Amino acid sequence: MSEVVSALADPEERDAEASVRPKRLGEFIGQHRVREQLDLLLRSAVRRGSAPDHILLSGSPGLGKTTLAMIVAAELGSGLRITSGPAIERSGDLAAVLTSLAEGDVLFIDEIHRIAKPAEELLYSAMEDFRVDVVVGKGPGATAIPLDVEPFTLVGATTRAGLLTGPMRDRFGFVAHLDFYEPDELEQVVTRSSRILGVPVAEDGAVEIAGRSRGTPRIANRLLRRVRDYAEVRADGIVTREVARAALRVYDVDELGLDRLDRAVLTALVSSFGGGPVGLSTLAVAVGEQPDTVEEVCEPFLVRAGLLARTPRGRVATASGWRHLGKTPPNGIFGSGAPPAPDLFGLES
Repeated sequence: MSEVVSALADPEERDAEASVRPKRLGEFIGQHRVREQLDLLLRSAVRRGSAPDHILLSGSPGLGKTTLAMIVAAELGSGLRITSGPAIERSGDLAAVLTSLAEGDVLFIDEIHRIAKPAEELLYSAMEDFRVDVVVGKGPGATAIPLDVEPFTLVGATTRAGLLTGPMRDRFGFVAHLDFYEPDELEQVVTRSSRILGVPVAEDGAVEIAGRSRGTPRIANRLLRRVRDYAEVRADGIVTREVARAALRVYDVDELGLDRLDRAVLTALVSSFGGGPVGLSTLAVAVGEQPDTVEEVCEPFLVRAGLLARTPRGRVATASGWRHLGKTPPNGIFGSGAPPAPDLFGLES
């Protein structure tokens, strides 16, 4: 059931997301600073009658980067083209997309940090000069044909801003980072989505779902749909706190939003390794998962929730992590006394 609290969307979930996706900036919940900055950027561009600066959105999956890209196009009244970094393998692929854009269009590239190097270099001139050079032929006979590109706005989204090259980042006129949501903001998300989906949700039911959504709207909407299923089959169809708790118990989502794999990692740290420190590979073997899964899916939330710490010697369960499992932390454990040195450089094994 780990996919229930995963911030990544699978292809089948895209349609469900589209039904509750805000269409305008005024409908977008949360991210108040980013919304204000975007509003100024877009309003000034509309008044000037020109394309706004290129926009870079960074943040964890499920926080609304794609939604904001769609809102940018809607607020500008422009067309929207959507692609992703991994889909652009050659510079010719990108050139075909760029030359097909109409004036003022918005081009959204998701996971832009994964774009191929030749395509990235082609994108530089397109972003700055609205021109691309297409190379025809090979060897000494190769020639570069300059092609003009209509003025457009690039909206790039990335979950790994640190992997963007300096020249790429410098070409964006507006850079915004999306933060995790507060529980009251997620409660608004759940309430709004329940109205659109026609799901009767009591106020305490919305609070319960929001509190287990790991600060991510995508997870909040997914949990709402799963709780709706439970309410329709095993209750009277109304999502109350008791119904939400019973439903999320079925899906192995606890009161903090931890799922089966999260608790397995925490339990292995505490029960099998005495709280750590333990290396990533050893911990992954203990829970029967790939190291990448543990590092990219479980650890970010466990660290943010204060249940796990990364140190130069390995992963360590904090005092809060021990208590969450109903165990008494030993003296000197991370969070109850002098903490181990933080992992500033990723030196743990």
